[in-house]
Amino acid sequence: NKYSCVLLQVLGFEVDTVNSVQFSNHTGYAHWKGQVLNSDELHELYEGLKLNKVNRYDYVLTGYTRDTSFLAMVVDIVQELKQQNSNLVYVCDPVMGDKWNGEGSMYVPKDLLPVYRDKVVPVADIITPNQFEAELLTGRKIHTEEEALEVMDMLHAMGPETVVITSSDLQAPLGNDYLIALGSHRKTKADGTKMTQRIRVESPKVDAVFVGTGDLFAAMLLAWTHKHPNNLKVACEKTVSAMQHVLQRTIKSAKAQAGEGNKPNSAQLELRMVQSKKDIENPDIIVKATVL
Repeated sequence: NKYSCVLLQVLGFEVDTVNSVQFSNHTGYAHWKGQVLNSDELHELYEGLKLNKVNRYDYVLTGYTRDTSFLAMVVDIVQELKQQNSNLVYVCDPVMGDKWNGEGSMYVPKDLLPVYRDKVVPVADIITPNQFEAELLTGRKIHTEEEALEVMDMLHAMGPETVVITSSDLQAPLGNDYLIALGSHRKTKADGTKMTQRIRVESPKVDAVFVGTGDLFAAMLLAWTHKHPNNLKVACEKTVSAMQHVLQRTIKSAKAQAGEGNKPNSAQLELRMVQSKKDIENPDIIVKATVL
């Protein structure tokens, strides 16, 4: 939330943040302490906003959640906010798990999956799953780009207009040192016909484990799709290019702090957001998207 908030504020958005957890630090460290917000506490915070009649939003962005009742409460709030503002866009990063060495595993309780699949995704406008999460949501494995496009169609059919698979283990045309992301934007034109724009983005792999990159991606995509509502290609190019600038700056700084031959630790790998302010505001496009 810290990363997302800084980024959105730098790009000119007013943000009200609700932390789903209040931890001393992220869980990539060896130790952490703190509290997890429950659905009653979330409801109470939302009621405060409502009583002051400030619950009119253009966007809602959600990420890491561990509790099913909290997630169900998010859906209730989003539906109520959409009644207030029918143009509200809900951006959901359905954080559930990832693949390591080709094997996928969930790092949230398994009972979150049906809530995401049956309640959250149908009310979302933009979703940003990784490959493993897209497979979980649709019950289909992805082995080829063609299958990935079919999975994105299935996700569109569940509700969202924009689906971006943020990372995958598909073979990149540029080679093994690149990571593929795929995007699909489905728009219904005035005459009722549907138009779909699909893109592939290949970005250089960075040899480190960062925490918060998914949150950064979702917030960045929110901002750039707002500025380029009908051009997923440009929105994704700006998103992924800005991400690259942040990650390259972070790894360079982390290696310098760790010293020659030493592996950077979690503290040294904290994303260099403030130092990347110029790149976030106006990213030099270093990653191009291919229209499929």
